[in-house]
Amino acid sequence: MGKKEKEKKEKPLDKMTAKELRELAMTTGAVVGVHAMNKAELIAAIKEERGIVDEKGKKKATDVRDLKAKIKDLQDKRQKAVEDGRFKLADSFRRRISNLKKKTRRAA
Repeated sequence: MGKKEKEKKEKPLDKMTAKELRELAMTTGAVVGVHAMNKAELIAAIKEERGIVDEKGKKKATDVRDLKAKIKDLQDKRQKAVEDGRFKLADSFRRRISNLKKKTRRAA
């Protein structure tokens, strides 16, 4: 009686580690810059290469890099407001920066 060869089922992409995703992306050869990508970027690139269409849910995925770019922009605006003596505006920017920082902590 022969052994039945089990077909290897691939794990879902979101359950794979970043290292596994990098290896998978490198084997396809179509994805460039694999080592500089984080897990979310790797999943998106692999899905695009395979032609998998994501159904957008109600919740918007927050990207930490986008949030940090917004924080940096607000910090520059806040600094300019302080230099101009517009302290109420600077305080408003400070609160917005604080809220965005909280979102980055939740997203990570």
